Amino acid sequence: MNHKYLDTNKALWEELTEINIGSAMYDLEGFKQGAETLDPIELAELGDIKGKSILHLQCQFGQDAISLARKGAQVTGVDFSEKAIALAKGLSSEQKVPAEFICCNIYDLPQHLDKKFDTVFTSGGVLCWLPDLTKWAQLINQYLKPGGFFYIREFHPVSTVFSNDSEDTGLKARYSYFHQDQPLMWDDGYAYADHSKKTHNPSFEWQHPLADVVSSLLTVGLKIEFLHEFPYCSYDCFPFLEKGADGRWRFPGGNDLIPLMFSLKAFKPVEK
Repeated sequence: MNHKYLDTNKALWEELTEINIGSAMYDLEGFKQGAETLDPIELAELGDIKGKSILHLQCQFGQDAISLARKGAQVTGVDFSEKAIALAKGLSSEQKVPAEFICCNIYDLPQHLDKKFDTVFTSGGVLCWLPDLTKWAQLINQYLKPGGFFYIREFHPVSTVFSNDSEDTGLKARYSYFHQDQPLMWDDGYAYADHSKKTHNPSFEWQHPLADVVSSLLTVGLKIEFLHEFPYCSYDCFPFLEKGADGRWRFPGGNDLIPLMFSLKAFKPVEK
């Protein structure tokens, strides 16, 4: 595993944390007043989590992890950004919502955590930061109790095939859908949550087709309960999408051209 890429991405996320906490996208003040940050898809598909132990991988600065804890779950969040985890701990304390947070690269988590969970959870723009889905799936399996489940709600990999330049008026295929040995480097300098703010570090991102996501989980013995695809997105991933009354971004004219998000639930069989 090339730590140069991961170290560069960590430096970027230290920058982005400072920007994200002041952005309208993350609405930190609204969150402090009780606003929900979990996606409606997640709320519908996770089920009753009260009293359940949840491991939240790549939790950033803890809004979703704390939202899970607000619903009665016992949550442990993990992220590699020191600033993000410091903020998460502060939010947990300020909100008087108990949650545990660990700062490390998720691939190094076994050095910091020895525990089993009812649920492993992750969502919203996380897979592109992972160079190795096989090791990712092994971690998920390692931390799940028998009978527990893994859940992800993520942006669909097919959407990353297309350009999202500000002048685009329709889908224009530009990038490969399939996983490449080397990540793509992005160096446009603009923060995704606030385009008026610039960053100094590039990002290295990996493409993972949906087949690789599913196969990695099956390989470690998890059983897929469902895989759902959605023709809308939680943000304007293309400049020509239109925002509906439900806050979802869709293609103009109601044309469901490609999936923009997916969700997946996989459970760990009980040993006989």
